[in-house]
Amino acid sequence: MHIAWHGHYAKYFELARCQLLEELGHDYDAMAASGFSWPIVDLRVRYMRSLTFKQWVRVTAILKRWDQQLRIAYRVRDRDSGASLARGSTLQVPVEIESGQRYPDTPDAVRAALARFAQRS
Repeated sequence: MHIAWHGHYAKYFELARCQLLEELGHDYDAMAASGFSWPIVDLRVRYMRSLTFKQWVRVTAILKRWDQQLRIAYRVRDRDSGASLARGSTLQVPVEIESGQRYPDTPDAVRAALARFAQRS
């Protein structure tokens, strides 16, 4: 059919999310070191145009919410034309690694990373 499998979009989002978290200074290694995991509890994708094999895309990720959860919005665009191919979002919540319980607030390590990022910007 010469179109990309719909399940690949989750991987595209993951790659963009990892880059975003690294830029914010709080990647998955830092999360684990702070005692928290951040499982995804919601993933949404809106397909607008089919992504074809060998098509180059640019995926952007923007942190939209960071209080008690991380909501990240994504946009998949054709690299050359900029045409929108898909958009979506993920929702992650903090879980204490030791107890396995959901944490009711934004961990201090995330707040500190966001404050450092804001100072650099």
